[in-house]
Amino acid sequence: MERIIPEERGLSFFEKYLTIWVIACIGVGILLGKMFPQAAIKLDSISIYNVSIPIAICLFFMMYPIMVKIDFREVIKAGKAPKPVLLTLFINWCIKPFTMFFIASLFLGVFFKKFLPGLEIVKGGQEVELYRSYISGCILLGIAPCTAMVLIWGHLSKGNDGHTLVMVAINSLTMLFLYAPLGGWLLGVNKMPIPWQTIALSVVMYVGVPLFLGYHTRKFIIAKKGFKWFEERFIHYLTPVSISALLFTLILLFSFKGELIINQPQTILLIAIPLFIQTCLIFGLTYALARWLKLPYRDAAPSALIGASNHFEVAIATSTVLFGLSSGASLATVVGVLIEVPVMLMLVRVCLRTKHLF
Repeated sequence: MERIIPEERGLSFFEKYLTIWVIACIGVGILLGKMFPQAAIKLDSISIYNVSIPIAICLFFMMYPIMVKIDFREVIKAGKAPKPVLLTLFINWCIKPFTMFFIASLFLGVFFKKFLPGLEIVKGGQEVELYRSYISGCILLGIAPCTAMVLIWGHLSKGNDGHTLVMVAINSLTMLFLYAPLGGWLLGVNKMPIPWQTIALSVVMYVGVPLFLGYHTRKFIIAKKGFKWFEERFIHYLTPVSISALLFTLILLFSFKGELIINQPQTILLIAIPLFIQTCLIFGLTYALARWLKLPYRDAAPSALIGASNHFEVAIATSTVLFGLSSGASLATVVGVLIEVPVMLMLVRVCLRTKHLF
């Protein structure tokens, strides 16, 4: 069985400054939107069954490198220490989606509702209130647990890398079965139109297909070149591909949303507030439960960080397919990307400073 070789590494150049790149892409997107207002609309119109081909290509290259990194054989080892795995699954699927729905609805649908007026037309031609679209984007973030970057957060917090890797694998598998029905139900409660076939198709396309190809790519390359070459060479070149595809998608997105951002910059802040509260709440709850369950720090830290982080690639992919590149839901998922890195780095520091409690 192949073995994960621990290596001392921090964030790569791209990962370390992801927030800066996202802000730069917002600027570039807004500028392009002003100069070529029809460009994003034309690109988004190149589609098959409501799936934008340019966006689909970008989103595939976001997801594929993440899936190649996962060794699914490690899942077998999780049975030897089920408590941290069960805790993470409980938080991710029984608690987090519903707290996200409640917090987003409370802030965006009650407290901030008067600051988010207006209507928008989503894919399919239906007209919805704009604040509901933002809530839907938050919901899609809340039900998409554990990004590949959580491997970095767990490593920086000096946690159990094996547990983090197992949870990335398990969450990828559970998303195939739970993301579509749970997302469809919560979006229905939010009174948003939801094509069930589309959300199921998007999960298969952006999780299932990259997962399948990633697994077989990993297996083939390790068999031909060996694990050391795969870890030190192949993976090294894949990480920038994923982030570059994400950033290009953001340029398209913000070229379409530039007018809204210029006219209502407070919208970004108003969406960020409930997302920030949700992230900190889930982290604190998971961390406290881990201590109550008497988990060692090496399992408690990654469990809390996995619960707090979001698989924003899947959320962006799904919101784009369901509601369109120009939707408020897509904008909300992008705000999730914007705050992810600084907030998660803050929580890593919290872990390191409270290590003695375990």
